[in-house]
Amino acid sequence: MNNRITDLFKIKYPIIQGGMVWNSGWRLASAVSNAGGLGLIGAGSMYPEVLREHIQKCKAATDKPFGVNVPMLYPNVKEIIQIIIEEGVKVVFTSAGNPKTWTSYLQESGIIVVHVVSSVKFALKSELAGVDAVVAEGFEAGGHNGREETTTFTLIPMVKEKLSIPLIAAGGVASGRGMLAALALGADGVQIGSRFVASEESSAHNNFKEEVVKTKDGGTHLTLKELAPARLIKNKFYNELQELYQQKATVEELKEKLGRGRAKKGMFEGDLDDGELEIGQIAGLIHEIKPAKDIINEIVTEYDSVKESLC
Repeated sequence: MNNRITDLFKIKYPIIQGGMVWNSGWRLASAVSNAGGLGLIGAGSMYPEVLREHIQKCKAATDKPFGVNVPMLYPNVKEIIQIIIEEGVKVVFTSAGNPKTWTSYLQESGIIVVHVVSSVKFALKSELAGVDAVVAEGFEAGGHNGREETTTFTLIPMVKEKLSIPLIAAGGVASGRGMLAALALGADGVQIGSRFVASEESSAHNNFKEEVVKTKDGGTHLTLKELAPARLIKNKFYNELQELYQQKATVEELKEKLGRGRAKKGMFEGDLDDGELEIGQIAGLIHEIKPAKDIINEIVTEYDSVKESLC
């Protein structure tokens, strides 16, 4: 399964685990890397020194490549970048900001830089900024994604048509069939988030993992576009948000409702009523919590089987 992504990251399979806030600690990142993919630590939910601890524990748990996902809109980003460099991390995925800000600085330290985008326009800007690869993420994805509501399988061929650097597909991929389809449309690899939320090594609360397994098609919705778009499971908090929208709430009123720590409350602490439960539409295909190694093996086995059946 060698291609531009496996060559770039020196990994066995072109499978990247999403660096999701409150879900992607060192246990998940190291497990994915040990299984042949590229594990990512999600820095967005970590104070700088907590991130340093996770990086050090990940280095102790795997001798395979791993990286850190850095949402650039978060505070302490300068300190986070410095810790990444000091700890010798070799791969950084940036998102939610201008790729020009940190790309060359990180590359000067020998770090591979990948930027996450939701449109052709920003994919091209990322390539001009000098990134080594791009993640094109459709609106099926969980967490924070684009406002344009462009689906992954529409976005990938449009980005591929314009881009010359390696392309990673994200949003709505959780199986070997999905990976094969993404690669057929022009992607060099896939980034998978939601499926790894429901893994044994995910740092998410078990209540949240079980809720993901219960979620069916139509059970999520992209909302909060006025702040930072997030795809949420439809729970009590989501319903209260919709009531505010019906009342034509202002941005300030939405901010007040969201408050602080809402995502932590839901995903990390397991409050299924008042927490923010971020997950992708693909949750409807997630039926079991299992080890990350088993998830990757299932994806690869299905990919090979379906590919062979189509030949």
